[in-house]
Amino acid sequence: MNNFSNISPELYELSEKCINRIDPALYAKYDVKRGLRDISGKGVMAGLTEIGDVKAYEVENGELIPCEGKLYYRGYEIRDLVNGFVSQNRFGFEEITYLLLFGELPTADQLETFKSVLSDYRTLPTHFVRDIIMKAPSLDMMNTLARSVLTMYSYDKNPDDTSIKNVLRQCLELIALFPLFSVYGYQTYRYYHDNQSLFIHAPRPELSTSENILYLLRPDCSYSELEAKILDLALVLHAEHGGGNNSTFTTRVVTSSLTDTYSAIASALGSLKGPRHGGANIKVTQMFEDMKQTVKNWKDEDEVAAYLGDLLDKKAFDKSGLIYGMGHAVYSLSDPRAQIFKQYVEALSKEKGLTEEYELYALVERLAPQIIGEKRRMYKGVSANIDFYSGFVYSMLGLPKELYTPIFANARIVGWSAHRIEEILSNGKIIRPAYKNVTKTRSYISLEDR
Repeated sequence: MNNFSNISPELYELSEKCINRIDPALYAKYDVKRGLRDISGKGVMAGLTEIGDVKAYEVENGELIPCEGKLYYRGYEIRDLVNGFVSQNRFGFEEITYLLLFGELPTADQLETFKSVLSDYRTLPTHFVRDIIMKAPSLDMMNTLARSVLTMYSYDKNPDDTSIKNVLRQCLELIALFPLFSVYGYQTYRYYHDNQSLFIHAPRPELSTSENILYLLRPDCSYSELEAKILDLALVLHAEHGGGNNSTFTTRVVTSSLTDTYSAIASALGSLKGPRHGGANIKVTQMFEDMKQTVKNWKDEDEVAAYLGDLLDKKAFDKSGLIYGMGHAVYSLSDPRAQIFKQYVEALSKEKGLTEEYELYALVERLAPQIIGEKRRMYKGVSANIDFYSGFVYSMLGLPKELYTPIFANARIVGWSAHRIEEILSNGKIIRPAYKNVTKTRSYISLEDR
């Protein structure tokens, strides 16, 4: 039987021949924007959108001046949206989902109708868990999630219909089903790989998305109101981040070919899985676990600063030279999502008896920019991003690390859906960027003369 994980000596030898990197100097020579960003970090303009906007600079006399970060959903500042539902002690994710998809905040009646629609869609096809999720369980929940999404194509009577009416229906179904795909995939993983008991709870129609995630995940289905509200906030803050992030751009690129919704969303999941994108909060959590074991006095600023310096000098943790959770491709002075999250993280840490851990996070957030500034040549400011606190929140909620990135996907599926619809409606062209070939022309040599 073929071992699909085996690398034979012949294959290894062939792989050595594939290592052929482009000379970095050529990127400057041909003015290629690596990662579609210039040296200042400003992104190359690749499209237009009305869905989300990220602001990190003010323009004064033609010069970019860093400012406190701002995030907008359909023109509304994220702080205003959060304050709106938090001040009324409501869950916000469903309301924000409506806003991102339809462009306007719902009335009370529209919101209740919309919640009912999502609840009706939160039902899997008969035997889906047994026949799809429980078959060939993956070591990574993102792959399980992608497989579930792709399999839904087979249950759809109109999978390739790209009319807006049909695509909206498909997107709403996926938004409703992502919590089930994610949690059931994890429960199956625990059962097969960790020999744990298998729990498959049915979702409850009266619960919000965040409540259902906790209800489905926990063996006793219990959760506190604060836990559900903070998870709801996490979903809101992760739901959208403009068209330029990797997974959303992937959604638009794949959508522009007019492929089906399931293929487009599965492609976005493949992007989000990467540690440079959705997997960052796991690294933050692991880094802090190492820090807590290495640093003897968590309140000693000099000792914490020394550890952070060792991180940058590739002497600590994974020796990558990074302080995970610090810095962002766009934000400089602050990430508004991290600032909002921080207010509620402190409250949850008190409920969980983890105030010392929270104080360590806050200390690192304060010290890291200064230490990075001393050891790195920076073209813009650096601050904590949302991954800095989200991993800590998920750990306090008792969410397993295997579900950190899928929970991110449970939120970002909303933004992907909105961008897919906008791409179909607005662009009308397949996205096809240019690549310059820098290989020298060569003459063919016959097989016997090589």
